[in-house]
Amino acid sequence: MTPSHTVENYLKAILQAQTALTSPDDKVPMGQLASALGVVPGTATTMVKALSESGLVVYEPYGGVRLSAAGEKLATLVLRRHRLIELFLVQVMGMSWTEVHDEAENLEHAVSDRLIDRIDEMLGHPSADPHGDPIPGPEGTVRREQYDTLLTCPLQTPVTVRRVSDQDSEFLRFVERHDLKPGQTVHVEMRDDAADSVRVRATGDREFTIGARAASKVLVSLARALLLLVALVVPARAQTTVPAQKEEKDFGIEDNSFLVEEAFNQEKGIFQNIFNATRTDGHWGTTFTQEWPLGGVTHQFSYTLAFLDGGTHAGFGDTLINYRYQALTEGPGRPAFSPRLSVVIPTGRSAEGLGEGSIGLQMNLPFSKRVHDFYFHWNAGATWLPRARPAGDEVASDRADIWSPFVAGSGIFRLREMFHLMLESIVASEQSFDGVSKKREKVFVLSPGVRGGWNLGDRQLITGLAVPITWQADDTDAALFLYLSYELPFKK
Repeated sequence: MTPSHTVENYLKAILQAQTALTSPDDKVPMGQLASALGVVPGTATTMVKALSESGLVVYEPYGGVRLSAAGEKLATLVLRRHRLIELFLVQVMGMSWTEVHDEAENLEHAVSDRLIDRIDEMLGHPSADPHGDPIPGPEGTVRREQYDTLLTCPLQTPVTVRRVSDQDSEFLRFVERHDLKPGQTVHVEMRDDAADSVRVRATGDREFTIGARAASKVLVSLARALLLLVALVVPARAQTTVPAQKEEKDFGIEDNSFLVEEAFNQEKGIFQNIFNATRTDGHWGTTFTQEWPLGGVTHQFSYTLAFLDGGTHAGFGDTLINYRYQALTEGPGRPAFSPRLSVVIPTGRSAEGLGEGSIGLQMNLPFSKRVHDFYFHWNAGATWLPRARPAGDEVASDRADIWSPFVAGSGIFRLREMFHLMLESIVASEQSFDGVSKKREKVFVLSPGVRGGWNLGDRQLITGLAVPITWQADDTDAALFLYLSYELPFKK
């Protein structure tokens, strides 16, 4: 027999209440259940006794109630219907996430499992509803994840909002006004226990203060790249005793990212020589970059030379001539920003697969910000080649206009002043031309690495090692990346 609407509501309320219990043996108090359902305790007790006789709950007089295995499966399926309907109403029907909860409460009892499965398929088998709550699977299983809240997460560290635990429409509108919806990245700047308040910095460096009760309803996790980096860092750091200090320590190494460009121009009177070497599939590719300040730090000139070994052919690749402008220097609540414009010079022989055979432009928009012992770098840009030649085309009769954008980010942890752990990632949409048609492929690179160095008077020597892992189409490749940088003055 199909459970009644009342039975389903009770089971769902018990499931949501017991999810918040600290111990798996604890039971939901009857007063709490009655309050959640808007009934008097006597009515709730009568219904729970009936559910106990049906084998759907385990009830203990004066102790409370928990779902049985059968009751928990039924409750999770009701929850599945509710959350899929909410997502359908937002994504397909265009309703606001602040108004779909009550609609889903009515519809969850009326739709069939067949229709819910079709909605699930249509939405691409989503894992969470608009409020970030996990959507149970068709077998009644639900993913359990532990999150911090804005009251417990690390201070001055980027965190991503994952869930909003209060479905009240007024609270959801409050969340929306303050850019605290799931998926948003925010920083908790300060907590004031005396005032029960939390100061948050959201999109566009906008700061605001919210109450502790509201902050406890916004569930967050560390940004994904940072989470991976912390997993690498914590075991090593646990063996190092670091005395507490009020002042920030010198980061030691700042402008030596590997794959994700940082937003720092060269200091006045200092030039930098950077040598990179990458070994993939038994072959080496190398680049040499030299960076020069033009007067002060505001303007910088650099060039990049490449030498490639593709197995069949080896030789110089295309050359980059770069100009970078220090638009923003780093300050309190403000990242460094230094856009770069590059001209691509087709010095590589495209007929041998050593270049694209086209002059082009490349734009990079790097941002950098320090947060205590972490440095974060973000970058976005694109390469435009208006007359790209297919590899191996010696006569260059066919050319194409190709455009390849990318985004990138990295987290760098200062384990010691001159020894850092790194995690860099790049997502690119690379376009190519085979002589007949253009093709676009998504490329994802994740690169853990380390860097260290020495200050030698007014000179600095930095070395580094990374293992970039690349996913492209159905292929996965791992490479070895070596880094060497030598900074020195060109005038006293």
